[in-house]
Amino acid sequence: MTEGTTQTSSRSSPFAPRHPWQVLCAGIASLVLTVGLARFAYTPLLPLMQAQAGLSESMGGWLATLNYAGYMTGALIASAASRPALRLRLYRLGLLAGLIGTGGMGLTSDPVLWMVLRFIAGASAAAGLLLASGMVLGWLVAHGRRPELGLHFSGIGTGIVVSGVLVALMTPAFDWAQQWQVMGAVGLALLVPAFLWMPAPQPPAATAPAAAAPSRPSLSMWLLIASYFFAGIGFVITATFLVAATEKQPALVGTGFLVWIVVGLTSIPATFAWDRIARRIGEVPAMIVAYVLQGLSSLLPVMSAHLWAALGGAVLFGVTFIGIVSLMLTLVGKRNSANPSQAMARLTLSYGVAQIVAPALVGTVAEKTGNYDAGLWLAALAMFAGAAVLAAYIPVERRRAATR
Repeated sequence: MTEGTTQTSSRSSPFAPRHPWQVLCAGIASLVLTVGLARFAYTPLLPLMQAQAGLSESMGGWLATLNYAGYMTGALIASAASRPALRLRLYRLGLLAGLIGTGGMGLTSDPVLWMVLRFIAGASAAAGLLLASGMVLGWLVAHGRRPELGLHFSGIGTGIVVSGVLVALMTPAFDWAQQWQVMGAVGLALLVPAFLWMPAPQPPAATAPAAAAPSRPSLSMWLLIASYFFAGIGFVITATFLVAATEKQPALVGTGFLVWIVVGLTSIPATFAWDRIARRIGEVPAMIVAYVLQGLSSLLPVMSAHLWAALGGAVLFGVTFIGIVSLMLTLVGKRNSANPSQAMARLTLSYGVAQIVAPALVGTVAEKTGNYDAGLWLAALAMFAGAAVLAAYIPVERRRAATR
């Protein structure tokens, strides 16, 4: 499709985006809805649900597991959708799923329905993280604009901030169910720009090269997959239970929402910062630093019950988790330029499997021990193990490159 054809097509629809800011707003709104609210509002609301709705630690872990299982399902469906029109329909269905999965949580106290809703909410995250990202990038490139996906991904941190601020403002007046319903109302407002301004996916150019045939992963690729698996464990434990672990400390009751807001605020500029660091020292060394820092983010709340430790852990987690995802996908895309989607799919599967397994295990252990210390130790050890695997990757990759 040519530039002129694209612009003509855009003018033919009353809802088609006419400016890059509209496209970027659509992408950011989709991430705030499907990730910040549908997927991550559960984190600051988990302590309230435990205190007011009788949600046990083990059930809290299972709800998180179902959420990440939903994300994996959505990611697999999105990756299998090749036709542009189908991807747009799936994206819009994902927005609606995010709305249902968020607002619906406040309309029932049935644990089985909660499981279904968390699964639906998880599936919706694929719409914002995978489908929206591709459509935003495709539109900007087709219109001769500089790709600005760093700004697009700032929607993840913005969504975390929004969910944390909403909980902080609502807790004195609203119970857990009413807060979920307000989250749903905010999601409905975000649905409007996310639905109307998101451009249709660009069809592939006639001259685009055919995808490379599937190939078996090399040893260096297996090392990246293993390190990303450990990153998935570390991420999901901290992202799910950080607020609940903070609220378990008697001296920190009522500060969980503040910790979550700090995570969001520090994650917004993280992708830009890690890109700069990677340009100076390389992607793999930058990731090793990020892994170690994220491991420390889980240990700080265990080592001290003071607020400074909880906030320090929140800062370290916020500045690292998005950077690790961004750097890893960038690295894999470069080293598998013939078929980057295949390599990214393998990584997504590894990362996702870890996120499905870990929450239920940590929730069960927390119910037996009365705290989340064991889970946070597991998160830290997983990140340190991932850093060690990345360190082993460097000489293996050098040998592979030297033999090519």
